[in-house]
Amino acid sequence: MAVKKVVLAYSGGLDTSIIIPWIKEHYRGAEIIAYCGDVGQGEDLEAVRRKALATGASECVVEDLREEFVRDFAFKALAAGAVYEDNYLLGTALARPLLAYRQAQVALARGADALSHGATGKGNDQVRFEVTWAAFAPHMTVIAPWREWDIRSREDALKYAAARDIPVDQSPRDIFSRDGNLWHLSHEGGNLEDPWDAPRKEMFKLTVAPADAPNKAEEVTIGFERGVPVSLDGRRLGPVELVTTLNTIAGRHGVGRLDLVENRLVGIKSRGVYETPAGTVLHHAHRELERLVLDRDTLHFKQSVSVRYAQLIYDGLWFSTLREALAAFVDFTEQEVTGEVRVQLFKGRAVAVGRRSPRSLYRQDLATFGQGMAYDHADAGGFIRLFGLPERVRALTRERLGEKADRTVGSAKPGAREEIKR
Repeated sequence: MAVKKVVLAYSGGLDTSIIIPWIKEHYRGAEIIAYCGDVGQGEDLEAVRRKALATGASECVVEDLREEFVRDFAFKALAAGAVYEDNYLLGTALARPLLAYRQAQVALARGADALSHGATGKGNDQVRFEVTWAAFAPHMTVIAPWREWDIRSREDALKYAAARDIPVDQSPRDIFSRDGNLWHLSHEGGNLEDPWDAPRKEMFKLTVAPADAPNKAEEVTIGFERGVPVSLDGRRLGPVELVTTLNTIAGRHGVGRLDLVENRLVGIKSRGVYETPAGTVLHHAHRELERLVLDRDTLHFKQSVSVRYAQLIYDGLWFSTLREALAAFVDFTEQEVTGEVRVQLFKGRAVAVGRRSPRSLYRQDLATFGQGMAYDHADAGGFIRLFGLPERVRALTRERLGEKADRTVGSAKPGAREEIKR
């Protein structure tokens, strides 16, 4: 396949470090432009740029995407309550569509005819990159080395790099595959590939072990406006500063660790260990505030929307029609989500201990077990009669037809327990 100019999603890690020489070897004459988006991975991006040029790239484009990432992706998922399989806060899945979108824009601006990534053929990221490219640069050739080359493991990749004098951070003793941004840090590979083997203490970077966290709890107060976190302990902060500061506070209390066996889009199970200190606190606080300000039907319906929303993000469908349609619903509900939540951090746990809002639907005179002025207990009788009317009518109908009201519990048939005993 003849390609003239390739834009590579470049991190400077093991996989993308060896992809530049590999493309030059297998796609003769192709110019390679490395693209690196800063989403808060905490690396020296000037060093990344120099490394890309030293290993054969003609140019390395570095963009600061931190504000956009937190504001338009992480906080949008937060507002939706998007949590994949009840646990995963979608750190990598949220960054990929933004990175892929900006990479495609760079490719279009520079007249490239191919896009490339370092995602493996087993993972989700290949889908996230390529589905986004299909939406914005559908005519471009896709180069996915992990689906083409004969490298089959991290150890093979290390040998390839060593043979070409390419410096990489991983070593046989630290073989973990990591992906980081402002929202989280993920760890895969190494001893984690055995789901029975516990994560190594030295592997973690953002959080202390809960057992080693301070013996005294700390409280933080998160302020929200229309579902968006805007303040921490009464101090108004921008998205990046708020998340960065909260990562430090929650991390020192061991909050935000997750050891998860998850279902990948391609149909296999994988194990990842995640550190999401700020995200964990913010999700917990946001959920508690919604419980205070959203009515019962809206809250319950949104719970089902949250599950679907999370799956769309995980599957790489951020730019899909359905995700954008659900986002419109979320935006409407978030008009009510203004207020503050106090969260206690202690030994790996984040627990809401207080919440308040000018839009609260909680009324003490309705909820009190004492003497309230706004609720007449006698009203409940009529409500219950109407609420149970269908079952009352069913019973009367059976009685008229001479049928016995023999209702069984669950799926067990009458006499089943007696048969089992015998």
